[in-house]
Amino acid sequence: MLDNTKIESLGDALYDALRSGRPTQKISALEPESDIEDAYRIQLRMLERRLEAGDEVVGKKIGLTSRAIQDALGVYQPDFGQVTKRMLFEDGATIDLSKLMQPRLEGELAFRLKEDLIGPGVTVTDVIRATDYVTPCFEIVDTRFEDWKIKIQDTVADNASCGVFVLGDAKADPRDLDLSLAGMVIEKNGEVVATGAGAAVQGSPVMAVAWLANTLGRLGIPLKAGEIILSGAQAPLLDVRDGDHFTCEIAGIGSCEMRFAGRAMV
Repeated sequence: MLDNTKIESLGDALYDALRSGRPTQKISALEPESDIEDAYRIQLRMLERRLEAGDEVVGKKIGLTSRAIQDALGVYQPDFGQVTKRMLFEDGATIDLSKLMQPRLEGELAFRLKEDLIGPGVTVTDVIRATDYVTPCFEIVDTRFEDWKIKIQDTVADNASCGVFVLGDAKADPRDLDLSLAGMVIEKNGEVVATGAGAAVQGSPVMAVAWLANTLGRLGIPLKAGEIILSGAQAPLLDVRDGDHFTCEIAGIGSCEMRFAGRAMV
């Protein structure tokens, strides 16, 4: 286990990379003996710096839930991070790439909670009961390291590689749908570039949210009413560049759209 001085130093380095756009060295290279517990402590230090700067937590994200994303990054277990108000964009937003470093895009389903979920012991039935609505969303993942050749402690420390996200306007009741079968289609500049289904996310996005509630519950952290939970990618990561227009449609729920402008920092 890394001592508190190292944890603070590594978390501060990630925060500085976030603010400056200059990549920092990977945790796995600097501290090869570090483990996932260390990485989450680093993540919390980075989050602490963001909150000190006036940001606020609005929810959580689950990462590395689909085999396609795991294969792309070479990391084979789920993780989680915090999403904040400054990361949130509304449906139809244009994302300025100059504020991001090495962005890539994924489509997923977001849950808005109306009740707390406190694990362990949370079931899929509990998740559905606690959900106000679900909506399509885009997560733009990013890394504050030199490249995407990262290990699990790197992505965890880097807030599960979260950049920003775009939340759809559509709202659907999960009680009316089988979210494991709901198909997703992503179009880029009018052409279909990816498809997927909820079953790609640990069998169902609902199961992913239950996993998160139980994992956090063991750490004494609840999922709170009003929070947004990003349940994980249903399709492969996509490259993005200036002028790209994306839409994400999930059957029975609706769509979300966004554009990119500018050039990424790295």
